[in-house]
Amino acid sequence: MAAPDHPRRDPRREQAPAPPEFTRAVAQLHAATTRPEVLVEQMPAPQRIAPHAAALSADVVVDGEETGSGRLVLLHDPAGNDAWDGTFRCVAYARAEIDPELVQDPVLAEVGWSWLVEALDAHGAAYSAPSGSVTCVASQGFGGMAEEPQTAQLEIRASWSPTGDITPHVEAWSELLCTAVGLPPVPEGVAVMPSRRAHRGPA
Repeated sequence: MAAPDHPRRDPRREQAPAPPEFTRAVAQLHAATTRPEVLVEQMPAPQRIAPHAAALSADVVVDGEETGSGRLVLLHDPAGNDAWDGTFRCVAYARAEIDPELVQDPVLAEVGWSWLVEALDAHGAAYSAPSGSVTCVASQGFGGMAEEPQTAQLEIRASWSPTGDITPHVEAWSELLCTAVGLPPVPEGVAVMPSRRAHRGPA
């Protein structure tokens, strides 16, 4: 009797086992502490950019209203990547609702980028090869939507190659989200209590 047919495995679709350094980095990713306004969850990571990846999403909620959101993806290629200047890469996105009048500020984009750099430095997150862009968008309704209030968003897209512990990079990204939506800094010496949703895996 002929053996039953079985679907052929495509080796290109099978992900290699995670190396110890990536497993350790993912544990550090989830060990970060964020402010209670920042609700962080694990999300599916892109599979085609690097051999190994992990990702987080976040919403910033103030007084029950979402004022910002973001994503952070950690990529790892054990073989290294010349463009990364290393074997790890952080890819971050942050979006915040802002006052429409701020869109006209010619230095807003530069200030938005400085928030990321300052957050990384403040948390002692060592990195190299930073790259990114800052976009300011205003939206105004017309016709049947003329009564809708004008809105504006600030979007920051960035990537950098982390060195050492990944935890401070997550906390810097979280701080970037808070700064972008206008939350005041946590006073020095005050403990940060993470939100209930922080780093909860998908259901």
